[in-house]
Amino acid sequence: QVQLAESGGGLVQPGESLKLSCTASGTIFSTNSMAWYRQVPGKERELVAHISGSDTTTYADAVNGRFTISRDIANYKTFLQMNSLKPEDTAVYYCWGKISATWSDILGDEYWGQGTQVIVSS
Repeated sequence: QVQLAESGGGLVQPGESLKLSCTASGTIFSTNSMAWYRQVPGKERELVAHISGSDTTTYADAVNGRFTISRDIANYKTFLQMNSLKPEDTAVYYCWGKISATWSDILGDEYWGQGTQVIVSS
């Protein structure tokens, strides 16, 4: 079984920065692709940033140029550096992963973290 745990959320003022972390634990052979999503009440969860197994990154238009996704593969960690935060970035941020538990699990299974709240307000 694999667990994802996010940390780093909080309350910041507009223009400030935050760095979210996601740590995968459990029976892990490899973390394939990882991503960050966010959700506000009454809206669907949306993709914020994605990093592939080859470290190709993609971003939602709303955060492109302000957010950066990265990872420490050896320690099963994924990060989201968020700069120039805006009030509209306020949301619960979720870590998502496509993770293989064994060497034969080529495609891997999908896992979600519990989420971390980010509030951007003056």
